[in-house]
Amino acid sequence: MDVGVLGLGHYVPEKVVTNHDLEKIVDTNDEWIRTRTGIEERRIAEEDMDTSDMAFLAAEKAINNANLKPNDIDLILVATVTPDTPFPSVSCMIQERLGAMNAAAMDISAACSGFMYGMVTAKQFIENNTYKHVLVVGVEKLSKITDWSDRSTCVLFGDGAGAAVMGQVSDGKGILSFELGANGAGGKELKQEKDTGYLYMNGREVFKFAVRQMPESSVNVIKAAGYKEDDVDYLVPHQANIRIMEAARQRLGIAEDKMAQTVKKYGNNSAASIPIALSESVADGKINDNDLIVLVGFGGGLTWGALAIKWGR
Repeated sequence: MDVGVLGLGHYVPEKVVTNHDLEKIVDTNDEWIRTRTGIEERRIAEEDMDTSDMAFLAAEKAINNANLKPNDIDLILVATVTPDTPFPSVSCMIQERLGAMNAAAMDISAACSGFMYGMVTAKQFIENNTYKHVLVVGVEKLSKITDWSDRSTCVLFGDGAGAAVMGQVSDGKGILSFELGANGAGGKELKQEKDTGYLYMNGREVFKFAVRQMPESSVNVIKAAGYKEDDVDYLVPHQANIRIMEAARQRLGIAEDKMAQTVKKYGNNSAASIPIALSESVADGKINDNDLIVLVGFGGGLTWGALAIKWGR
């Protein structure tokens, strides 16, 4: 059975925080942020909007886009490291709001790689005929674990949600290959601090890890799918930092307009980053039927993942 994406949706908050806004609260400037990260602005959720609210809005769009109803969903997987509460899970919260009463529900914690972990998990359930339709959501409200006085991290992150409904697709389409990985020894470099609850990142070490792992994993899944680098039509990397994204693009020899770039306007949305970029790219006509696309990312844990997908239903 071939498993792929049946529908997509995403949501980003209305509130825009620009680099110039951040200049007023920390010792930084627009040029420094842009040249080192590629970020110009990010979306920040209001105090009364929680992770589950964003997840619900993205999920509702994805189900509609798949021409399905909530009761058609058999399993809900939500990738997040910023749930409303440890329990009930965000997946259970949106199950109720969606009215998807036939669905089992659980959250996945793999940081920025979480959405890909969710897609691969969904693939297994669908392939073995346990479930027919699986909703996978990547969502974060990183603003609530960001130290807004720390100039090294507060410039990087934003809030948002992206979702995909997965199910059986035509022969030869869908997920062709995947790679998931983890290195717990590197967890100390990107974590949520126990004492403060704030996000901590050793930028230098995470950068070194990412510029090696993203290109390597991309090449691995392309080869595993039986293709070459120049067969790739579109790249959807985790939107962490334009320099890291460029390392993957250049390794694959892909033209700049063949890589999703939402980092400029949304910043790093962790688990929501890839599904937002994927949803926007499809909506904008940048990904078309039968395109070979690669999703690739890395995150806290440390974790990483990549998928090669032949696009279409």
